[in-house]
Formats: sequence, C-alpha cells, structure tokens
Amino acid sequence: MHDVIGIGLGPFNLGLAALLDPVDDVDDVFLEARDAIMWHPGMLLPDSRLQTPFMSDLVTMADPTSRHSFLQHLKETGRLYPFYIRESFYPLRREFDAYCRWVSERLESVRLSRRVTSVTFDENQRAYVVRASTPDGEETYAARSLVVGTGTPPHVPDSCGGLPAELHNSTYLQRRAALLDCRRVVVVGSGQSAAEIFRDLLAADDGREREVIWLTRSPRFFPLEYTKLTLEMTSPEYVDHLHALPPERRESLITSQAQLYKGISGDLVDEIYDALYAAGVEGPPNTRLFTNTVVTGSVQEPDGTYRLTVRHADTGEERDLETDGLVLATGYRHEVPAFLAPVADRIRWDGRGRFDVTRDYRVDVDGPPIWVQNAELHTHGFAAPDLGMAAYRNSFIVRGITGREVYPIETRIAHQEFGLPEVAPLRRKVSA
Repeated sequence: MHDVIGIGLGPFNLGLAALLDPVDDVDDVFLEARDAIMWHPGMLLPDSRLQTPFMSDLVTMADPTSRHSFLQHLKETGRLYPFYIRESFYPLRREFDAYCRWVSERLESVRLSRRVTSVTFDENQRAYVVRASTPDGEETYAARSLVVGTGTPPHVPDSCGGLPAELHNSTYLQRRAALLDCRRVVVVGSGQSAAEIFRDLLAADDGREREVIWLTRSPRFFPLEYTKLTLEMTSPEYVDHLHALPPERRESLITSQAQLYKGISGDLVDEIYDALYAAGVEGPPNTRLFTNTVVTGSVQEPDGTYRLTVRHADTGEERDLETDGLVLATGYRHEVPAFLAPVADRIRWDGRGRFDVTRDYRVDVDGPPIWVQNAELHTHGFAAPDLGMAAYRNSFIVRGITGREVYPIETRIAHQEFGLPEVAPLRRKVSA
C-alpha cells in the first residue's frame, strides 16, 4: 500500500517525484508507459530553446537547494561554466530533455514500461487499485491517493482529421529528411512549434529546390507577450482570482489570453525575418506566409500528395492548395485518460465533461485524493501548462500528501491586484 501513485512522467509528475524524494515518510511510486523519459523528442531541434528560464526546472522554485536542480545537473555533467559563460537564462530544449532523463535515473520511485490500463477503487481499504501492463505481463499497485499527469496528446483539427496522424509536428524530426526531399512543404499552425519548423526548413541550405509555405489562422504572427507585469498573471494571486470567477467568465478570459502562452517568442520572429531578408539577397526567397488563413478541408490523394482547402477569414475566398509535404503544428489538447472510467463516479466533472478542479488541484468528489497535473487550464488559467509554475502546484500536492507544508507555498508575489480591494479613504489635511 503506497501513499501515492503518480501516473505519467512528463516534467510535472517527474518534478513531483523529485520533490518527494527527500520526504522520508512518504511511500510513492510513479508509473510511465514509455521505456525512457523523453520530452517532445520530435521537436528537439539543435538550437531550440525553452521559453522559460532555467529556474523553471523540476524543483528550484519549490526547493532551490534540491540535489535534482538543473544547475546540479550542469555541475555533475561538467557544463556549469559553459552555461555561465553563455549568459542566457534559457536552456536548450535538448539539454532540458537530457536533464529530465538524468533526474529520472536518480529516483527509486520511477517505474518505466508500465502502461496503466485501469484504475479501480477498493472500498474496504479506501484505496485506488492501479493495474499496468508491462513487457512481462501485468502488475497491480494500490495507493491512498493518485496524481494523474498523463500530458496532452497531439491535437489535429477536424478539417484534417482524415489525414495520417504522423503529420503532426510531434514527429517532425523523424520525418525531416523526407520533408527536405519534397518540392513543397506546407506548415499549418500559429505558435512556437510552427515557427521553429518554418525556420528550420528555411535554414536547410542543401541545394535542393523546395517551396516552404506557412499558413496561420491568426491575423498576424503573434509574438508571445512576455513583459514583466504580464508574467505576474502566472502568480498565486491571479490563479486565486481566476479560479474564483464564474465558469463562463473564466472561459471568456482564457480564450482572450491565447497570446500570453501560445504565441511565438519575439526573438524567433525576428530571426525568421532576418533569415528571409538574407535569403532574399539573390532574389525573392521561395517561401509564402499567409495569415488569416484557415484550413477547412483536406484529403490525401492516391499518389501520396495532399490537397488542402483553405479559406481567408477576411475575404471569404476559398482555394485548394496542393503539397507533397505537410506539417500540422496544431498544438496539444488534454484528454481524460480512459483508464479512469471505472472511478468516474468518484471524480468531479464540469458541464462540458472536463475535470472540475479545486483550487488545490484535486478532482475527487470526497476523497481519497486525486490530483491532476496540467489538466486545469479551464479552471486555473494559462499557469497550468507553464513550467515555471509546476513546482508551485507540486508544493500544493506534497502538502496534501503529507498533511504539512514541506515546501513553503507563496501566497502573494505580485505588485498588482486583480480584484477590486478596499482602499482606505484619503487622509484630509488639517488646516492650521
């Protein structure tokens, strides 16, 4: 009987495992379906960087002294001084991926190659029973609480639903060589991944002629808003404010905040422009960039090429676009894991069939606890997928597991206020 079972080992649950590592009175185990820890392996382009500073590692914002910090990883791998001399707060994605693997290999609680197939509830023991398939058969675990961190699977819009799943950008590196051999590559998407792929294809100076087209439904190539007062909207105070709002108002706010977490880093936008400018010295670059353009339909032809029907949002015009190379950088969406079906009656749901997540990240009706990781965008806002707020959320979960505040939880860090508080009356001058 474990105290807690974590299901899934992306950065969020891996961070929880690392923070629980020194807590001697907690018996925890974390189950991961894959054979190794990999963080978006299809997008580990050589020069791609995190959009958050190195302090948004697995543990630092909860415990700066942890032996599982990114700086400790650099020290032990002989890269601390090169990182210091580089003078950039933003690690490469490849080294963050290596760091996550380094942490996982140091944790006794991690169990790889365990694909969870079902979660049931044992009323007599008041415990969750987790069954997982392994290369050798099936294993059964029991715990007094669960943390579900299964991540967000690739999302393909309905207009492209009939196309092969591997066209999603999550497999880009595996397909890159074949894409470079195409006469035309169309990249569909509005965010960081689409921009990184467009830049990569633009920079591929291999002597082959190819046209690269970038379609975005956004009215412009939105830069990620990363100003300091905007960043305070990932603060505990803003999460408190947003969570307390009526669901309809939350939905409206979160929809309007897309560029706060879905945009393109400003540096990358400028790098793309500079690359286009340099490519144009000897004539117009063989690229096309379309804004306000929505893919309304798609089909794969018998010869393996693709035909997209695209509509311009301003003019309403529709046209067909043929291509032999296609990348759908259309993001990720949370899905409720099928293995939770047997305990669905023990989980809080909202009117749209999503988790109804409490302020302290629980979804169980009345216990034992079930916490979720990065499944609360609709209740907690864009702090949910933010790496920098993961240790904050995990501090809540550790407190819930242990019954004490192992890692101090900040309650007020912002200079601004998000509600309408009482303001003291102005003091009147007293005349002489």
